[in-house]
Amino acid sequence: MRKLIVLSLTALVLTGAAVTALTAWPIGKTRNLTGLTGNADRGAYLARMSGCIACHTDSENGGAPLAGGVALETDFGTFYSPNLTTDKTHGIGGWTLETFAKAVRQGVSPEGNPYYPAFPYPFYAKFSDQDVADLWAAFQTVPPVEQPSVDQNVVFPFNFRDGLKLWRALFLDQSGTRKIKEQSEAWNRGKFIVEGPAHCGACHTPRNTLGARQAELRLHGADKLPGGGKSPPITTTALMENGWTEKSLAYALRTGVLPDGDTFGGSMGEVVRDGTRFLAQDDLNAIASFLMNQE
Repeated sequence: MRKLIVLSLTALVLTGAAVTALTAWPIGKTRNLTGLTGNADRGAYLARMSGCIACHTDSENGGAPLAGGVALETDFGTFYSPNLTTDKTHGIGGWTLETFAKAVRQGVSPEGNPYYPAFPYPFYAKFSDQDVADLWAAFQTVPPVEQPSVDQNVVFPFNFRDGLKLWRALFLDQSGTRKIKEQSEAWNRGKFIVEGPAHCGACHTPRNTLGARQAELRLHGADKLPGGGKSPPITTTALMENGWTEKSLAYALRTGVLPDGDTFGGSMGEVVRDGTRFLAQDDLNAIASFLMNQE
């Protein structure tokens, strides 16, 4: 009995030490962006491309633009998008360009805490310093909304936020976009959009039991999307087998209309409604060029 008590106490001490170590483990690096001037119009365009409006505006319940509150139901619990307006108490009005950049590209809050990967910051890591400055300039034009962000409702043990530091160490890829010299500028532009701001792989790539994307099945489609949905594969082979062409794909991203006359539904319908229909035709063509001619 005494030995069991000693072992139990030892386990508690080790657990406490591990929790303390995780809590104290610093993440993220602040990058000095002094001197950068953002272009709000370009930033607004990038925000559309990145899905910010769709994910942070509770349009179904009449929510104000970018005031948050959109629920994402997953196997790990329900995540709620935060308030991104310029309100200094409930939004990002008290942030700086540097803290904004750290949050967007590294997934680290101004307090140094990790964000859950329901926020697709691994894709936004591909933004340049100028991209981030432009986004920041655009967000400065959003009127403040005094609406508190809803607390994340995550199941144990995933509700221990500092445990995300281990997840980051195992799975986080923050590499930039690698240009392929043999491909055209349009193809490389499409590669940047798909692998970066548009974060297509967030929904079209299956995930493992810890919620990390399975790189070997990139863009092969996924089950168990938020709300219980599914996504089809969008590899070149799958798209061609389903009758897509560069022209029809670019058209569908603009209008939501499929080659057979049907329309996108569910979350993809929202992507078109709130995002891709606002993109320039050259960018839509670039996305189609990349997807229909992947490596």
